[in-house]
Amino acid sequence: MEEEGSKENAELVREMVEVIEKVGSYVGFRRTQSKECLNLVRRLKLLVPLLEEIRDLDSDEALSCSCLLNLKKALFAAKKLLKKCNSGSKIYLALESEAVRCRFHGVYEKLNQALNEMHYHKLGISEEVTEQVELMHMQLNRAKRRTETQDMELAMDVMVVFSKNDDRNADGAIIERLAKKLDLHTVADLTTETMAIKKLVKGRSVHNPETVQQVEDLLEKFKQIVGIEESSILDCPLSSTSLERSKSLLIPHEFLCPITLEIMADPVIIATGQTYERQSIQKWLNSGHKTCPKTGQILNHLILAPNFALRNLILQWCEKNNIDLPMKDVTDGPDPESFALIEEISSLIQNLYSSQMDVKRDTIFRIRTLSKENPDCRILIADGGGIPPLVRLLSYKDFEIQEHAVTFLLNLSLDEANKRLIAGEGAIPAIIEVLQNGTEEARENSAAALFSLSILDENKVLVGSLNGIPPLVNLLRTGTTRGKKDAATALFNLVLNQANKSQAVKAGIIPALLCLLEDKNLGMVDEALSILLLIASHPEGRNEIGKLSVIQNLVEIVRDGTPRNKECATAVLLELGSNSSSCLLAALQYGVYDYLIEITRNGTSRAQRKANSLLHLMSKCEHIPFVSPKS
Repeated sequence: MEEEGSKENAELVREMVEVIEKVGSYVGFRRTQSKECLNLVRRLKLLVPLLEEIRDLDSDEALSCSCLLNLKKALFAAKKLLKKCNSGSKIYLALESEAVRCRFHGVYEKLNQALNEMHYHKLGISEEVTEQVELMHMQLNRAKRRTETQDMELAMDVMVVFSKNDDRNADGAIIERLAKKLDLHTVADLTTETMAIKKLVKGRSVHNPETVQQVEDLLEKFKQIVGIEESSILDCPLSSTSLERSKSLLIPHEFLCPITLEIMADPVIIATGQTYERQSIQKWLNSGHKTCPKTGQILNHLILAPNFALRNLILQWCEKNNIDLPMKDVTDGPDPESFALIEEISSLIQNLYSSQMDVKRDTIFRIRTLSKENPDCRILIADGGGIPPLVRLLSYKDFEIQEHAVTFLLNLSLDEANKRLIAGEGAIPAIIEVLQNGTEEARENSAAALFSLSILDENKVLVGSLNGIPPLVNLLRTGTTRGKKDAATALFNLVLNQANKSQAVKAGIIPALLCLLEDKNLGMVDEALSILLLIASHPEGRNEIGKLSVIQNLVEIVRDGTPRNKECATAVLLELGSNSSSCLLAALQYGVYDYLIEITRNGTSRAQRKANSLLHLMSKCEHIPFVSPKS
């Protein structure tokens, strides 16, 4: 019977994985639900590792078939919804956007309920996969019924089009804007949409005749805008030869703002050369975006330059076609404050090349302040060529200039795009030099800069190959409290790279970490344990830890530490014990067994899992009967 249940579960898992693979293969979703669909697909993909581990469960850990059936039902409901959003009628999905959104949340509830019933924590599922599922739970719980700005505009346009009491319902500009938002503005688009509507009506999934009529009416309006004449939409067979072109008034594409798809009254040019309505692009920039909405390119500057030539063409076209251009405030030039800031930064960068030491010192202090206070300045400084002279200033024998320069680079590196630029200019070896020989503050900020830069994997390798780990270990051992924290943060990031673990051990990181464990006043026990856990996964690290009194300290933390301390210390002992029976024996000699039993009863859920795993290892090693938390 167990074998039959296992086969049935395996078949269910296979079907569910196929569903996730299928929805992952959909090439696109309707614009009205695109974001929601992509989020759902991404969340479903998080389930694949869980399903694979369930498939490989031992018979004594078998999961009840009903739990898997509920999950299967939730996945098939998700697939059905995603298929509708992938190939269904765009007009229908726009009209019923609120109902579709409710269906998404119904799917979220089914997924959450199915996962809650599984109790995967008791199945021996790996920690990594458990965390993935917990992440999915959190994302589903956070999903709220919200309407994106674009959807609000679209809903308003739809409402206007079908309003019997609104004079705007015959406005061709609104119809055309709606067609563009739904990607229904070419013959091919409308041919596909007509087939989707036919399938919708034939399947009788729409029970409201008024809705069907609205879908049909709007499709007719779109065809008129494009210039297609057809006697019947839903009853006659669709053929490309039956579509005829007719004359129709179309607003030239270049007159429309790419953001709002409305005719522009105050067109402005941004750094990439694209033109937008001033109000729309300013709103985009004010919300924190630093890229061109159309091309995705990072903007070199934020100046908005009036496009007078295009505005004159728009005015002439509107006059010729008796169209009133919307009245908006037209600005003659860029924001004075933005222009002044760009001018100041350009001047400051030039001063960095000055041969006068006082000018350099004053300039770097000012530009350091700007880079700290204004995120926009970090982009402007980097794009304006400010990184090369800064890197050269790191080599100056003037300690004050060194300190300002390395702090400046730290500020610049907070922008993701700048991390690669800074490393590419040869900054890392110069920062390491300052870390070894600079002032106390310069050394601290150098460590912070190396941490920021090493977020990129290639920079982790570069710091290690340039011998940057030993001075960080030295700062961890001899620095101020702030210096120790900066060094610990940088080292944690760097030893995520396997090759750097060996270097860190040779540089003496384990004795330095032991000091942090023993000095409770520093408040760095968690940092030290996190680094130890990474080091313990390396053979050289485990060998070095076994030679020192680290295990005794770990056992004391398991006994007396905070819940988080206990969890981390147990994880380190588990990593050590999984590879070395001598480490297990040493921990047992220090009395860890009773402390672990206490954790299985009162610790955090993650600490309980670690403690149970460690007790199980010890039971095998010393023939000690395994004690469960319930005993």
